[in-house]
Amino acid sequence: MTTPRPLADPRAMRAVAHPVRLALLEQLNLHGPQTATELAARVGQSPANCSWHLRHLAEHGFVEPAEVSGGRRRPWQVSSRGMSWGEGELTPEQHLAGEELSRLFLQRELDRFLGFQHRSPQEEPSWREAGTASQSMTWLTPEELAEVNREIRELLLARLDRLDDPALRPPGARLCSLVAWGAPMAEDGEAR
Repeated sequence: MTTPRPLADPRAMRAVAHPVRLALLEQLNLHGPQTATELAARVGQSPANCSWHLRHLAEHGFVEPAEVSGGRRRPWQVSSRGMSWGEGELTPEQHLAGEELSRLFLQRELDRFLGFQHRSPQEEPSWREAGTASQSMTWLTPEELAEVNREIRELLLARLDRLDDPALRPPGARLCSLVAWGAPMAEDGEAR
């Protein structure tokens, strides 16, 4: 399993906290090295716009030119797989940049889930039943919450090898988004 790149530089966090850049990174992670033109077709942007965003990602070490054998093709690849942020003692600037990045990531995932709900009448019954959301509340100590989050993270990453090796994907498998978080609530139980 690849260790996620820890992000501490607020400039790097802000650089990646852009919908087009996240889409480009996702496509490179899912499909391997690609040119700006190939990526443009996947993310619905112009090749020039993708090229500009890729150069910006490269400035902060998220992507790099991929090796190419001859020709004029200039593919890009991810420099590392995954990111983590918001751990340990944070400066106010790191905290704000991490908050912005988290908001964008979670909004992307929420949009994916709502998209699934919207198109669920057209999905096969097995996929309609498999795609769900779960929510729970309980009283935990910090140690218990850390343990639950660790267990969930291990479960979510258990089949990560299927991203790199299509031979490990069982027949009928589809790319699925899995999201979970565990966080203490405000003392009065209100969302803020």
